Amino acid sequence: MFLIVGLGNPTLQYEGTRHNVGFDVIDLLADKYNITVETRKGRAYIGKGMMEGKKVILAKPQTYMNLSGESVRSLVDYYKIDEESELLIVYDDVSLGVGQLRIRKKGSAGGHNGIKNIISHLGTNVFMRIKIGVGEKPKKYDLADYVLSRFSKVEREQMEEGYEKAVRAAVMILNGETDAAMNEYNRKAKQEEA
Repeated sequence: MFLIVGLGNPTLQYEGTRHNVGFDVIDLLADKYNITVETRKGRAYIGKGMMEGKKVILAKPQTYMNLSGESVRSLVDYYKIDEESELLIVYDDVSLGVGQLRIRKKGSAGGHNGIKNIISHLGTNVFMRIKIGVGEKPKKYDLADYVLSRFSKVEREQMEEGYEKAVRAAVMILNGETDAAMNEYNRKAKQEEA
């Protein structure tokens, strides 16, 4: 069993915000693999199904971002998930360009409160993650206001591409190709190389 968790905030007011890119990727995976993520399990909405011939659970915690660890911990415990090899967290990153990916097998929270809470509840920072860039916070902008803001039209187009990459990366990770996914997607975007 493989658990893929997208981080975000519940309720309609947060839909489409930078902080909810994890939820958006879960929705895309659910659509692609015909999995319905509507079952309430503890403090999350989950959907069980098959991806690439493997049993998966897609999850959207309903605890609000800063308490994501409570939800993730209960799912990990209930389904006896091995955090190191069967857990993937998808979330936003303000230190990456819009739509850019960074895949890691472990690491610090990097200032992300949702990840900080997950590390605290799991007691380990060794779990796979896909970070999706939402752009750097403009100067004089409050970080909380920024991550709860929505994308511009141009940024939305860049995010569509980022979401597609995140879906492909998640499938690679599910298939045990995490290193290959890191090699493929951790490179800088082409315009940044110029």
